[in-house]
Amino acid sequence: MTLSILTFDMETGVFAAAAATGNLCVGGWVLRGDIESGIVASQGTSPSTFWRDDIMRDMYEGKSSRIAIDEATNGDPGKDFRQVAAIDKNGLTAAHTGTKSVQYADHLIGPNYVISGNMLESHGVLAAMEESLNESNSLTGRKLIKILSAGAAKGGDTRGLQSAALLILGPQKPPLDLRIDSHSSPIKALNELYETSQRVPYVNWLDEVPVLNDKTKRPQER
Repeated sequence: MTLSILTFDMETGVFAAAAATGNLCVGGWVLRGDIESGIVASQGTSPSTFWRDDIMRDMYEGKSSRIAIDEATNGDPGKDFRQVAAIDKNGLTAAHTGTKSVQYADHLIGPNYVISGNMLESHGVLAAMEESLNESNSLTGRKLIKILSAGAAKGGDTRGLQSAALLILGPQKPPLDLRIDSHSSPIKALNELYETSQRVPYVNWLDEVPVLNDKTKRPQER
């Protein structure tokens, strides 16, 4: 039902994620992140927002993504219908794909990234996303949208796509949380929204708000 990508840049400390689905509101349902915790994508046939939030809390407290996912999934009788991926604040990756997830469903884990999907056209969707990730030298937002586009081009969600989202968290910039909740071409609409967010006046305003490396930052006097 959903394809997603989580990434972490060791050099800049930037977490970034993107997701798309054939249903409404993928950003609200799937993606969560916090610059002092990490980033999570919780999805599947019966996605658990409780998994997502519990994993975020555990990672904030210093638990690894693997331990946080194991603690969230163990003992949940519905875990075979759910999928979750996470990257903790140290860049460690982990994922779970339930054995009863609607096929095709799987995840790919690499250095500082997790690609996940369910109800996909084929494994080729995940492979195309991974190939795009390894080939792209674009800026973070454009890179993540290209990765979604690569997955969609290989069939994506078997129902087609209805919503898409992008989440970028960095120590020197405020969060960028963009969502297309319902659209006939959600990835295209997400790209247009992202490009707008990188132009004035919005991009200038982002330079004036507090960030992790400067929590008391304020606008310069005009």
